Amino acid sequence: MSAMNIPAVSAAEQEIDKLMALHPKGFDLSLDRIKRLLEVLGNPHRTLPPVIHIAGTNGKGSATAFCRALLEAAGLAVHVHTSPHLVNWHERYRIGSRGGRSQIVDDAMFADALRRVAAANAGQTITVFEILTAVTFVLFSEQPADVVILEVGLGGRFDATNVVEKPAVSVIMPISLDHQPYLGDRVELIAAEKAGIVKRGCPVVIGKQEYEPALDVLVETAERLSCPAAVYGQDFSAHEEFGRLIYQDEFGLADLPMPRLPGRHQIANAAAAIRAVKAAGFTMTDAMIEKAMSTVEWPGRLQRLSEGKLLEFAPQDAEIWVDGGHNPGAGEVIAEAMAGFEERRARPLYLVTGMINTKDPVGYFRAFADIAEHVFTVPIRGSDAGLDPVALAESAFDAGLVAEPAESVAEALAEIARRQLPDAVPPRILIGGSLYLVGNVLADNGTPPK
Repeated sequence: MSAMNIPAVSAAEQEIDKLMALHPKGFDLSLDRIKRLLEVLGNPHRTLPPVIHIAGTNGKGSATAFCRALLEAAGLAVHVHTSPHLVNWHERYRIGSRGGRSQIVDDAMFADALRRVAAANAGQTITVFEILTAVTFVLFSEQPADVVILEVGLGGRFDATNVVEKPAVSVIMPISLDHQPYLGDRVELIAAEKAGIVKRGCPVVIGKQEYEPALDVLVETAERLSCPAAVYGQDFSAHEEFGRLIYQDEFGLADLPMPRLPGRHQIANAAAAIRAVKAAGFTMTDAMIEKAMSTVEWPGRLQRLSEGKLLEFAPQDAEIWVDGGHNPGAGEVIAEAMAGFEERRARPLYLVTGMINTKDPVGYFRAFADIAEHVFTVPIRGSDAGLDPVALAESAFDAGLVAEPAESVAEALAEIARRQLPDAVPPRILIGGSLYLVGNVLADNGTPPK
């Protein structure tokens, strides 16, 4: 049932292509259509194992990965829903098994669920994301598991995942500006949308928040709905000490290995996940948490490429990273991680960046103004909304960086190699700015998520 079993032209992808032709693209935020469809399907969302529901602007994918690692370290069967995917649609659904790792959904199982959900919808107006979310509930209700980790697609209040009535815990990760046309242009408005997943009387875990107004909205929502709430920095926290992760909450203190996922921001993400799993009612021993810190994986987020076809274009011994972070908040944590690597070994930093037109490219680039040597901007395949590389280079210039467009990631890597002087320190290259671009890169490199 692994990703390796996904055929080049998969049956599931053919079904999704048909749906794309029939139904509107993008988001139309409302729960009426998904509720109608789930009713026809027999309300599979009401027969799920306990649900950990995760929202946030940044860090929700990492929190999902940490929760999965923690629960699998306890030997539990864990179903996982994430979005978007990087290379194959199948990545959005991991099917759990007791005592082992969850596996990306098998193509035949996925295609069958898609056909059944499309038949139940009977051609009515609906978005493809809503159909894919209904597929989540069908798959996860029909395959036995101990727990479901459900990542929100967009926002929270009107996201199609928000039909779950009694989550074991609702988790809100860091909130910053993103998707303003849908969610609002102030952090407190975005916080109110994300807080829509909080349900009366159900536990809430609030991850590290940079913005006080966002935190105030989240805390007030939890209080108004009489939810037991755990707030980062108040009820639980984590920090690095002598190369170890020190986690603390009302249950005690744990001295743990640093998480396998690079970047200082992962300390707070790991803490939120540990507290969330406890709040959902699962027992965690220090040994389980230790195992999770060393086994956690999250493709496309500060992922180092150590093999693959694209490396042939890059300078010899270059350090190549990919990261799908795409807003100013993500830019800051990624830049901080890159600067941290610098302490280990000084290397010139090059950015190879592609973005879509709903983002704030100047805000993203500004985070790298003092540390990046040069930016190459590239087009994105598979998105109608990709920014023109020339316009993107201008945004980098506006943020104080030296930038130029390139036709592809391979061309950008080859150009960096051409500029490499003999005996110069091999560069560090960050390819990012969009999960779509990271998907392109992992596909072209021959290293899709497994």
